[in-house]
Amino acid sequence: MPLDLPDYGPGTQAPVPREAAVWEHAAEALKQQEPVVLLCVLHSQGSSPGRQGFKMSVTRTGMAGSIGGGMMEHKLVELTRAHFLQPNAAPEIRRQVHRRDEPADRSGMICSGEQTVLLLPLQVAHVPVLADILRRLRTAQRGQLHLSSAGLHLTDTLAPTAFQLGTQWRYTEPLGFRQHVTIVGGGHVSLALARILATLDFGITVLEERAELNTFVGNPYAHQRRTVRYEALAPAVTEGLDQFVVLMTFGYRTDYVALKQLLHHQLGYLGVLGSQAKIADMWATLRTEGVAEATLARIHAPVGVPIHSRTPEEIAISIAAELVLVRNGNPG
Repeated sequence: MPLDLPDYGPGTQAPVPREAAVWEHAAEALKQQEPVVLLCVLHSQGSSPGRQGFKMSVTRTGMAGSIGGGMMEHKLVELTRAHFLQPNAAPEIRRQVHRRDEPADRSGMICSGEQTVLLLPLQVAHVPVLADILRRLRTAQRGQLHLSSAGLHLTDTLAPTAFQLGTQWRYTEPLGFRQHVTIVGGGHVSLALARILATLDFGITVLEERAELNTFVGNPYAHQRRTVRYEALAPAVTEGLDQFVVLMTFGYRTDYVALKQLLHHQLGYLGVLGSQAKIADMWATLRTEGVAEATLARIHAPVGVPIHSRTPEEIAISIAAELVLVRNGNPG
């Protein structure tokens, strides 16, 4: 059974997706009867600084979030304030191409790639929806966001992110963290890794056999902490390409047991913490048991990018860097 999340104390709270700041800013503006526009990247490709799902909210005097920054963002913020904060302003979709020689829709940036940005004026009628979005983000409750010419609404049925242009344009995405990391093991490196991942917009679960372990019980960065026997690990780990798993239990045997449980899980990332010697020995044992080379090849081991890390914090940085590398579409 899940343990209760820790008491974060005064001035702290469980990590929430970065975009929560956008919704908070928009909701507060509407409560103050101040016009506000939501900017959302509906689609991106190539070397675009703004990626699909990036959001920001803009009022006459403030903003929150980002759609990629630079000259492009500056121009769209100025456009928003000049034309889209007016009463009865209609939504608009703008293509932004990041190439100097593009004949139309130039963004003012030259990094190549392009993105499609929605400018959606929000209305007082949207306040209950914004409140529901924030409630779900703060409590890690999933939901599906829908944007269209009719405004925005939520449903409970989850689906992949999708968009459609044209007169009946629409955009939909699941709320919350796009990738989730399960850290198997609750020791010092686990605590350091959870701390870093909390700043990188990952959902975080920590699984541990030892319910009383101080670095597990006192981990304030995980969204979920559960005790589980490593021999029964598989049912506790959700499958999917948006699911990343890092194994760092307290010893060789428990790492081996945990890995055996997950060898055939469909995951976006599976890694094992350990020395080169430990991994070589573990792989030799797995080969004698008939585990295919293709199965071993998809495991990141030793986990992390090579930065000669020694302390738990340095090891955590190396692992987090590899997770970001995979998340951004460069698993090699």
